Amino acid sequence: MSTTTLQPSWQRDAQTIGLIGLAHGTSHFFHLLLPPLFPVLMSQFDLSFTQCGLLTTVFFLVSGVGQALAGFVVDRIGPFPVLLFGIGALGCSGLLLGSASNYEMLVAVAAIAGAGNSIFHPADFTILNQKVSAPRLGHAFSSHGLAANLGWAAGATFMGAVSVSYGWHTAGFGAGAIAWLVLLILLVCRRTLRAQSPHPIASAKRRTSPASNAGSAFGFLGSAAVWMCFAFFLLGTGAFAVLQNFAPALLGHVYRVGPAVATAALTAYLLGGASGMVLGGFLAARVERNETTVGIALGISACLSIWLAFGTVPAWSLLGLLAAMGFGVGVAGPNRDLLVRRAATARFGASSYGRVYGFVYSGLDAGMAVIPVVFGGLLDAGLFRTALAGIAVLQVGALLSAFGVGNQASAPASRARAA
Repeated sequence: MSTTTLQPSWQRDAQTIGLIGLAHGTSHFFHLLLPPLFPVLMSQFDLSFTQCGLLTTVFFLVSGVGQALAGFVVDRIGPFPVLLFGIGALGCSGLLLGSASNYEMLVAVAAIAGAGNSIFHPADFTILNQKVSAPRLGHAFSSHGLAANLGWAAGATFMGAVSVSYGWHTAGFGAGAIAWLVLLILLVCRRTLRAQSPHPIASAKRRTSPASNAGSAFGFLGSAAVWMCFAFFLLGTGAFAVLQNFAPALLGHVYRVGPAVATAALTAYLLGGASGMVLGGFLAARVERNETTVGIALGISACLSIWLAFGTVPAWSLLGLLAAMGFGVGVAGPNRDLLVRRAATARFGASSYGRVYGFVYSGLDAGMAVIPVVFGGLLDAGLFRTALAGIAVLQVGALLSAFGVGNQASAPASRARAA
């Protein structure tokens, strides 16, 4: 019995995880559709740094608002058609970039790419939760996060290399072609990814108790756990965004290292995060209280951030220290995603996956768009060590939010039933 039933289940889970990982990696590939081209675009269209920064802001603003809305669509019509729309929108943004001839078209590229990017978390996590066996969900979330890191690496490498060798127009067309190829693969494998029938937003069972609010379209906004999930993503992603945007400046001023060493330290952080996600997937599958794992992992990263802020770390150890910080954040990732799942199912059930994931992950976009601006002011004021300490503060805030989510989601289920 076990050999005939478990093996097909394992194969089905692996195919689902692989295909969703491919889609998620593609979305992160398009995070870096424009930034690697900023130097040549600035020269081509006589742009300022502010104008280039606005393109990133447009991307994450559209993605953040769209992500909160996309969850409702996922719950209404199902995740697979929404996933296809997202990949198609990314493909269109690449083709538009290839034919861009002015700054206004670049803004349109950023907006369309942001709209495409907005659907992946609600669609991806709904499919994973509905299609992957519960014991393998930790590994599924780990692979999902790992694919994101690989997508970032591939995007930066592809856009940079192709633009240097063949021009930025060709790089845009090439990126669009990659998205359309992924869309074709998903269509061919549609039987694997088509999840359960979409659930109606309004519950068919009308109740008059206070708990009936949980079944309404916006009932999840009354949940403290959902808002703490949002805060978790806002703070945790904000800490990463500060490093992603300002690591060379921070490390250069505090530790007097050159751009090459500072960039290598950021790369070490990303590689550490990728390896941490692998371990985090195993821990998530075996540890019941995921908030404990998140708290320990982010607590270690926060302590390392504080140490880094003191400016007493030997310069030669920066790569190892940043790798360890990234490792802690990576370990937290899959456990974080299971926490969100618990928050979604504790009160609202599987029919709310799209809405809850869409809303809480819009905190990620908010963190990427807002917090670097705040920290940019600290750097402009010369407060580089304060900025490093601020990264630790953001991580501590994220781990406190994680404990709050765990406590809310672990409240006795009998309380909801009794209501």
